[in-house]
Amino acid sequence: FLKGIEQKGLRFKQLMAALKDEHPDAVEEVRGIGLLAGVRLNEKILAGNVMTACTAEKLLTVSAGDNVIRLLPSLTVSEEEMKEGIARLSKAISAVKKSVG
Repeated sequence: FLKGIEQKGLRFKQLMAALKDEHPDAVEEVRGIGLLAGVRLNEKILAGNVMTACTAEKLLTVSAGDNVIRLLPSLTVSEEEMKEGIARLSKAISAVKKSVG
């Protein structure tokens, strides 16, 4: 069970790195351990705005300060669910970027 969680954590980190590559103008850093991840946004993109956009995308997130969003999927999350969640986060970031110009 723990080995599977380790593998999921590595895959989650890879998917989150791809999110950073997709939004280099908004995401400054992705950090975390295992399935706990933090996305540090630049100063123009407030975490609260992205969290609101995530809610519209049916994705639950938690802030960790003014510019960090925390993600903590279930230990039983599938790869498909991870991809779907990150796609929803990407849509939310895109929506906020459009709103700030």
